[in-house]
Amino acid sequence: MAAPTEDPRVVQPGHAQTPFTADEIREGCPAGRTIGLLVEPPDADPFVTINRFVTVDDEGADHETESLTMEGDPMNPPEQLRTRWKEFQAHASFSAEQTEIASEVLDTPMGALQCKRYTVADGPTSDTYWFAMDKPGMPVKVETVGPGGVTYRMRMINDNR
Repeated sequence: MAAPTEDPRVVQPGHAQTPFTADEIREGCPAGRTIGLLVEPPDADPFVTINRFVTVDDEGADHETESLTMEGDPMNPPEQLRTRWKEFQAHASFSAEQTEIASEVLDTPMGALQCKRYTVADGPTSDTYWFAMDKPGMPVKVETVGPGGVTYRMRMINDNR
C-alpha cells in the first residue's frame, strides 16, 4: 500500500491549505520584483511600504522593505531581510477551524484580480486576506474588522515583476 502523499499547501496539521506552495512563491518572486503597498493603520497616517526581492535562490530570498510617507519621504532606513520560501508560505497558514476560504474577483489599482479570500475569525475580530492567483506571495489586500468596523487595511497598489 502506498504511503499517503503530503499536501504541499498544508504547512502544519490542523491548518487550512495555503493559497500557494513554497515552490509557487519562489517561481513568482524573481529578483527585481517590487511590490508597493498602501497601509492604513487605525490610529496613524497612511503610508506606503515598498518590498523588493534583491536576490533569490532555491532556499529563499534576500529582500528589503522600506516605508515612505504619502509624500514619498523615507520613514526609516530600508530593512534587509533573508526569508526562506517555506517561511513566506507559512505567513498564509491559518487554523482550518477558524478559516473560511472563498473565490472572489477583487477590483484593485492593478485591475480586476481573481483571488482566494481567507477570512480568519478570532472572537469578535476577523482578518481577511485576498490572494491574487496570478501573483504568488503576499496578499493583495488585508483588512482587520473588529466590533467598531475596519481597524486596519493594507492594499497592494503596484507589482512590478
